[in-house]
Amino acid sequence: MTTELKNKMREVMKLAWQMVKKNGYSMSEALKCAWVNIKLTAQMKKRIVKFYFQKVDGSIREAYGTLKESLLPSTKRTEKRKKNDTLQVYFDTEKSEYRSFKIANIIKYTL
Repeated sequence: MTTELKNKMREVMKLAWQMVKKNGYSMSEALKCAWVNIKLTAQMKKRIVKFYFQKVDGSIREAYGTLKESLLPSTKRTEKRKKNDTLQVYFDTEKSEYRSFKIANIIKYTL
């Protein structure tokens, strides 16, 4: 296997085990959710993506987000924050703000 594929598989398994441990998912559910998150992140780095996730209050949110460098506003980071592995951060193009959601709550995405 190529190094790139090994790294992607390692990331998928890491996400899946995290969801099994923290959210009580079965391994099958966790792997499906992990793959959706990996694919969503890859697509957001290329373009604006429409996706759905479940909010903490239980409602479903439709969002349009991106991680493409040319579409992101310039930021001044003065404080060092520890990365939260349970959250996916994205730039919401409708609200023009950075937002986040729990990676275990992703439902689907469309191109």
